[in-house]
Amino acid sequence: MNSQVETKKQRQYFIDWLRIGLIISVFFFHVGMIFRPEQWHVNSAESFEFLDPIMWWLHLWRMPLLFLVSGVGTYYAIGHRTSWQYVKERFKRLYIPFSVGFFTLVPLMVYVERIDNYDSLWHFIPHMFDGGPYPVGNISWHHLWFILYLFLISLIIAPFLNYTKSNHYNMVRAKIISVVSKRMGLNWLLPIILISQLILRQYFPRSTHALYNDWAYFAYYLLFFISGFMLFTSKEVIKSLTRDRRLYLYQTIIFTVLLFTIPSLLEDSSIVRNYTRGITEIVISLSCGVAAVGYFKRYFNKDHKYRAILNEAIYPFYLLHQPMLIFVGYVVLKWDISYGLQAILITVLSLIAILTSYWIIKKVNVLRVVFGMKPMKKKQTSEPKQIEAVIALDK
Repeated sequence: MNSQVETKKQRQYFIDWLRIGLIISVFFFHVGMIFRPEQWHVNSAESFEFLDPIMWWLHLWRMPLLFLVSGVGTYYAIGHRTSWQYVKERFKRLYIPFSVGFFTLVPLMVYVERIDNYDSLWHFIPHMFDGGPYPVGNISWHHLWFILYLFLISLIIAPFLNYTKSNHYNMVRAKIISVVSKRMGLNWLLPIILISQLILRQYFPRSTHALYNDWAYFAYYLLFFISGFMLFTSKEVIKSLTRDRRLYLYQTIIFTVLLFTIPSLLEDSSIVRNYTRGITEIVISLSCGVAAVGYFKRYFNKDHKYRAILNEAIYPFYLLHQPMLIFVGYVVLKWDISYGLQAILITVLSLIAILTSYWIIKKVNVLRVVFGMKPMKKKQTSEPKQIEAVIALDK
């Protein structure tokens, strides 16, 4: 019990840096989506086939790791809060930004995507919820699905928070930690994740981010979140995965090679191929995420003068990044310039727009709340002691 209290008092800087790195990677991932063959919200006239396998591989582990880091952040953010206090805090930091974004940012993005169908923005506004769910209709939450899923997970775990402070929970947790702290012990999580997906993906095979038909992936992200909350907040687990980080990296490489050779090895058996590929993807998701945590713990577990600044800015950055990419992309893609220059301009101009917007947001308390930040106080003596849990992060 003392070790648990002691851990919560010590800020885990590597989790902050991992959170920051992951959200910045989301921005560049979505820049790549503009030039990928797969249809996105705005697309270049010419796509680049080489991006497809790269983006696919990145997507395998990037989102599960975000949810895992959110679970870690939630553990440290709870502190001495009761379940009700935790729900109220999540309502402020997650539901309010989601709701405001759903009624403002997302409709603007949908309008840009379908600008040819409307005379102007004012003509679009009365139709912003026409036609049912996106992509057939105009109702969508686009990138805000991540915020919604985190909020729902918060509601799911809230009734159990008092139990997580009990001696029985600590005893069960300690037994699990003793198993997964052994050499490559976190691979024991794989059977649980695999079984959940073998059952649920029969009925919900595709990742839709629409919730109502996305239960396999919702359960998938929930398991990563719980793993972060229960296990990746243990000193023993973090020490063991840091020690084994190279082994998890080698495991990632082996299964990545297998992933890209499956089509040629099993092209005559689609059922076996699909199951094998699904299992391989899940192994990569876990092993690559664990390796990333280990390397960040080894090389980035230190404070820096810009860490607190970036840590505060990263949530508004996430909320703003996709609208800015869509707005800027729509304009730049019409210019008669090379695709390389388009990519550079979309990246730079979007970053300028995001940073300018953030500079305004951080100075106005109402906007700070809307974008998931804490209101400014007259005197700020020190930064929060606990890791904030909002975006997988959790921010």
